[in-house]
Amino acid sequence: MTFCTNALSYCTNLHPGQTVAEVLKGLRQFTVPARQRFNPLAAGLWLARPVISELQADAALLAAFKAELRHHGLSCYTLNTFPFGNFHDARVKENVYLPDWASRDRYQYTLDCAEILTELMDKDLTDGSLSTVPLGFKPFQQAAKFEHECIAHLIELAIELRRLYERTGKRIRLAIEPEPFCVIETTAEAVVFFGKLFEQAAEANALDDVRDYVGLCYDVCHQSVEFEDVTDSIRQLDTSGVRINKIHITCAIRIERPKENHEARKALAQFAEQRYLHQTFARTPYGLVKTVDLTTELAQQPPADFAAADEWRVHFHVPVNAESVGPLATTRPDLRKALAAVKSLSYAPHLEVETYTWGVLPDGRRVDLVDGLVGELSATRELLEQT
Repeated sequence: MTFCTNALSYCTNLHPGQTVAEVLKGLRQFTVPARQRFNPLAAGLWLARPVISELQADAALLAAFKAELRHHGLSCYTLNTFPFGNFHDARVKENVYLPDWASRDRYQYTLDCAEILTELMDKDLTDGSLSTVPLGFKPFQQAAKFEHECIAHLIELAIELRRLYERTGKRIRLAIEPEPFCVIETTAEAVVFFGKLFEQAAEANALDDVRDYVGLCYDVCHQSVEFEDVTDSIRQLDTSGVRINKIHITCAIRIERPKENHEARKALAQFAEQRYLHQTFARTPYGLVKTVDLTTELAQQPPADFAAADEWRVHFHVPVNAESVGPLATTRPDLRKALAAVKSLSYAPHLEVETYTWGVLPDGRRVDLVDGLVGELSATRELLEQT
């Protein structure tokens, strides 16, 4: 199978956007100039709850928003519906996982996003996607009925997405995005959960809808941080009947021989910051050890189990065209492997570059954002052509 023939997209969650006006500002300031240098380009929009509500309440505003996308030659076939609220608060961290999939608010927001996406898609595009939270955050205390409620909402959503397709001719698929320290973080956990989802969907006479409309967003960096073999991971998902509806083209930080690599650990300490979680994993002779967030103390004075590791990997999205960031290595080799594995699938997932951390890179690592985006997109196109 070839790669998705839609224009390559980048996710606009790296731009602030709590109002329609703010979203348009980001598009005009960054996305349009990037598209002038990299064409064709799709806008992988992040539309927070307040933005979706604003568009729903004003048909003229929605029409104007859609017209502006067309005016600038920007297609849209995918939304990032993972961040519900303000993804640019001073401190986001674990709040990004709220509301979770046991919440009615998460269900309704996702359905509303699907309806808006059908309005934004070009007439010749029939397949859309929505990436979303991997149910919830493990360190939060989950209620006894948490999984049952998540599954019930996902089944209900699948039925509504099928009805939406019948009304509009647009097939919008959900893409659950495994992430470190979340309820679904590993490939094995994804396979087990989807087995339960399929079983309960069959009992509800909705198995066909769930298989067609609910799948995964495979964020390459996330599975790399877990030290998974991404080729085998994608093969396992395919064998288990779990559809990958979207690929997040991403890279993480890695350090080899961290105990003796003082220069790399000194550089890594600069990546500890206050907005986003940067889950950190270490591979030791005794298995993986992990911590929920990177700190300067961890980098500078690692505890014995981290010091014993042969490699660390950190969930910090770095530019996908970077083989290294100063003395730090990246997981770009896994990106090549993942794309090769995706190409062997019998269908073509949507492809989206998702480096949302440009604004929190350490001083001295930041570049002009448009230059950075064009560099990532161009390198990704070359990688796709080589794969």
